[in-house]
Amino acid sequence: MAKNKTITMTPLLGIVAWITGVIVSLAVGFALIDGGLAVPYIGVLNVIAGWIVVVSTILSVILAILKK
Repeated sequence: MAKNKTITMTPLLGIVAWITGVIVSLAVGFALIDGGLAVPYIGVLNVIAGWIVVVSTILSVILAILKK
């Protein structure tokens, strides 16, 4: 009986982990863009890296929705 509960909880945990990853990705990306987070020694590339993170995260969300 416990195995049956584990099987039904697995998709829910996957969705929660995916949403958490998206939120963290966007938080890091926007922090890089705003200057709240910086990688030492790369200067202005922090902003570019932030935009790359944000755009790639948004694209991955769109592609995941279209895949369903």
